Amino acid sequence: MEAPSRHSSFEECTETAKWLLNRTKICPVLAIICGSGLGGLADKLEESVTFNYEDIPRFPTSTVPGHAGKLVFGRLMGHDCVCMQGRFHFYEGYSIHTVAYPVRVFSLLGVKTVIVTNAAGGLNASYNVGDIMIIKDHINMPGFSGQNPLCGPNDERFGVRFPCMSDAYDSELRSKLRGAAEAMGVAHFLRDGVYCMLAGPSFETIAECKLLQKLGADAVGMSTVPEVLVARHCGLRVLGLSLITNKVITDYDSEEKANHEEVLQTSQRQTKLFQDLVCKFLSVLSM
Repeated sequence: MEAPSRHSSFEECTETAKWLLNRTKICPVLAIICGSGLGGLADKLEESVTFNYEDIPRFPTSTVPGHAGKLVFGRLMGHDCVCMQGRFHFYEGYSIHTVAYPVRVFSLLGVKTVIVTNAAGGLNASYNVGDIMIIKDHINMPGFSGQNPLCGPNDERFGVRFPCMSDAYDSELRSKLRGAAEAMGVAHFLRDGVYCMLAGPSFETIAECKLLQKLGADAVGMSTVPEVLVARHCGLRVLGLSLITNKVITDYDSEEKANHEEVLQTSQRQTKLFQDLVCKFLSVLSM
């Protein structure tokens, strides 16, 4: 399939959205973007219809282990939704605009709320492996060097030229997620914090980790922020969740080494808790 142009035009996104709507009866109001090893949430969808990314016009394809590369439509806890089993990353060689292409398509499908999830390294010393961080804010490090999916010509049909990001992560959704965790008796796994995106694919150096801690970041990863920027540009509500899969290394004498296998193993161990929490949250969510 032909890839989207660098700036993902309204017409290209419309082409993709129409192709999908012509092949499913589900009209999603909720989109869930699954991070590394967290795609099992899509298996909970009822009346599901699945599309491989490579079959969808102008859609990129996933190349990273733990990202299945499937778009699943269905119903979850009474909500019509679309779920990405795997996302796209800047480090895969895609432009920052292409990374967020699906979110523009989702807005044209009728989506109003996006749940973004990721596997992240814990920068905050009080965090434990297996904790779930509710993202309250982010630091867009690639954006400091001009890598922002909103750069380039602005199409008012998507959103305004200068969107506000001080409320990027919806406070009401964050509160309801915490309430769901308390009802399940798992609130002790929850943290509220700031997510920092780095470009990757290399893991962080010790000096970089120490810098990010001083900047106020609580967790670090290589995704999420481009999708959030585009979602907010399109007027969508956002809930962000980071599964803390490892603690970053800040000791030069440490023999530990960050690796993707550890990320996937932790995701697998905590995936049921993660899925159950999202489902409980959705059971009390009104669209």
